[in-house]
Amino acid sequence: MEGEVKRFDSLRALRRTDKIAQSQKKRVHAVDEEVSTNSNAKGFHESSLLRFLKRRSLPQLLLAGGIVWLFFMLLILLNIVWSCESAVHSASGRCKKNSRVFIMLDTLGLLSKPVHRCPIPVLDDPNDITIPSQKQDDSLLRNLSYVKEDKAVKTDSNLVPLFGGYQSWKQREESFKLKPAMKVHCGFIQNGGAYMDAIDREYVKKCKYVVASGIFDGYDTPHQPSNISARSKNLFCFLMVVDEKTLSYIRKNGKLMEDSSGGRWVGVWRLILLRNPPYDEPRRNGKVPKILTHRLFPDAQYSIWIDGKMEVIVDPLLILERYLWRGEHKFAIAQHKHHRSIYEEADANKRRKRYARPLIDLHMKIYRYEGLEPWSKKKRTPSDVPEGAIIIREHTPLTNLFCCLWFNEVNLLTPRDQLSFGYVVYRLNGSFPFFMFPNCEYNSLFILHKHTREHSSKIEWVKSTDEFKGNGSAMKESRGGLGLWTPYPADLDLVELPSA
Repeated sequence: MEGEVKRFDSLRALRRTDKIAQSQKKRVHAVDEEVSTNSNAKGFHESSLLRFLKRRSLPQLLLAGGIVWLFFMLLILLNIVWSCESAVHSASGRCKKNSRVFIMLDTLGLLSKPVHRCPIPVLDDPNDITIPSQKQDDSLLRNLSYVKEDKAVKTDSNLVPLFGGYQSWKQREESFKLKPAMKVHCGFIQNGGAYMDAIDREYVKKCKYVVASGIFDGYDTPHQPSNISARSKNLFCFLMVVDEKTLSYIRKNGKLMEDSSGGRWVGVWRLILLRNPPYDEPRRNGKVPKILTHRLFPDAQYSIWIDGKMEVIVDPLLILERYLWRGEHKFAIAQHKHHRSIYEEADANKRRKRYARPLIDLHMKIYRYEGLEPWSKKKRTPSDVPEGAIIIREHTPLTNLFCCLWFNEVNLLTPRDQLSFGYVVYRLNGSFPFFMFPNCEYNSLFILHKHTREHSSKIEWVKSTDEFKGNGSAMKESRGGLGLWTPYPADLDLVELPSA
């Protein structure tokens, strides 16, 4: 009996072992099936991907990859722009003004620039202003006359008359020596271009107080001044100098009006057509009414120049009182916001492709050779670099001489007038007093509008003088900047420019 019980227990244990083995076998089989299924699925997906890639050509794949790459680059660029705009991150190394990243983003126009404005201490009412009587200029200069015919053209039949003339380096040097009576080059050489219609010449004879502006090559449209008093409207002539291309553009846009005598008007602006512009470059043409206002409008006693893309928002009578009469100044211009040294301004011009880099360097080497030091606090002036978009002046012999000398530099070298202003001040050696007012006031005088289109010429992209050789010689200006191609009476190769 006892033996049968033991045999029964043994059989039951054996059956239990068989069940466990069978259960484990089923689990292993299930796992194998799952692995097999996953393997088949993976193989299916891999084969599907291969078939997809085979159906796509290499250019399509490259295009898709390029789009993905551009998307990620855009995200990175947006992050950089955001960080440079953010007040929290703007102090980081990559966002400093001298960093390559900041310069690149600023050149591309991707960084917004906060307007630097402050209140202008003008009087409340233009009607309360007493216009002072003109006093005799107390400078050494008493009589200023202008070269009208070029002797070089008379002696060389191969030369054509140029608006600025063929001023030699010796004549240029003599023009900086102040004397009681002087005769200097000052544009408007006979048969050199820049002619006004008879009707306009007659009209401007009555203009004693002038707000002047200019647009060339259709880059802007006239903007009507704001906040102008009835007294100023009666006192001032608002004269907009244009070329024929700009006049045609204004006429097509339906803004041009003509009076009974044939005068052309856009709002308060009387358009003054300048026929046969004297230069190849529109920017250089714009310097004629800007700097030589006294030559275009010889009967004017006072003038306020404002660039064509700007809208004056302060009464011009208040401007004259604030910047000239209150401090008994004859010439007023704003200080540049960022730069005080012309060498810093020159580097900025090269970065922003404002003119050919090697020609800007040559321009600066001439000034450095002739003794112009970088600006420092030791100098008498607050800066060597102005904001030239607004110029306020009384037309005295000394002011007119300064403008002639300033223009001659623009005519002879590069058209970047901000690079020449401080040099002419330096050459007159303290004989030309002027008022350089804070930049924040300058920004409060106007509203800045965008150009109708941006100006660009091939010469602005030149990086080496070798690019002017062969077919590149066509990029040279034929009627301006001749000093850049005329041998200078000294070796400039050894001149080292100051670091910015």
